[in-house]
Amino acid sequence: MNKPQTSSAEHTASDPEGAGDFLVDRATQHSCAPLVIARDQGEQTARSMVTFPELQTLARPRPLRVAIKIRGKILFINLGDVVSVQAKGKHVSFQQTSGCYLLRESISAVAERLETQGFIRIHRSVLVNTSFVEEIRPASTGKYSLRVAGGKEYTVTRIYRKNLKFLAEFWIGTGAPFLG
Repeated sequence: MNKPQTSSAEHTASDPEGAGDFLVDRATQHSCAPLVIARDQGEQTARSMVTFPELQTLARPRPLRVAIKIRGKILFINLGDVVSVQAKGKHVSFQQTSGCYLLRESISAVAERLETQGFIRIHRSVLVNTSFVEEIRPASTGKYSLRVAGGKEYTVTRIYRKNLKFLAEFWIGTGAPFLG
C-alpha cells in the first residue's frame, strides 16, 4: 500500500514531536545549515564544560609570566605582581610588593614589550602597572604625582602625561581629565 504524501504543514501539525527533526532536515537542505550545525556544536561545548569542570580552569586566561635570567638561574615572575619597572643605569628593576629583580635591558625595550600588558610610561625611567595606580594629583608645574598601591609615589612628567588617559576605560566628571 502506498502511503499518501503529506505536505510540510500537515507533517508538523499531525506529528509535533517529529516536527523538530523535520525542520532540522529542511535546514540542512538550505544555506543556513552551517548555522544550525554551529549552534549544535556550541551546545555540545556548553554541555562538556558542565560535565568536565576542569576544562573551565584550563580555559581561563593565566597571568602572563616573564622569564628573567639572574645569576645563572631563570626565574619566572607574574607580570600581574609587578608594580613598576624602573631604569637603573644599564639595568631595569622589576618592582614587586615583595621585592625586586634586576635585568640587563634598556627601559625602552622593556616599555615596548610591556605596553600591551597594562604598563604605561610615566617618566623616561619609569613604567607603572595600571592596575596598581590608586591616585593622580596635578601639580602647578604641569607635572602629575601618581600614587600606587603600597603608598609609593612617582612623578609623571609633562612629556608622558598623555599616557595617563590609558589608566581607565572611561572617565566620569566634568572637563577633560588630562590635557596634552
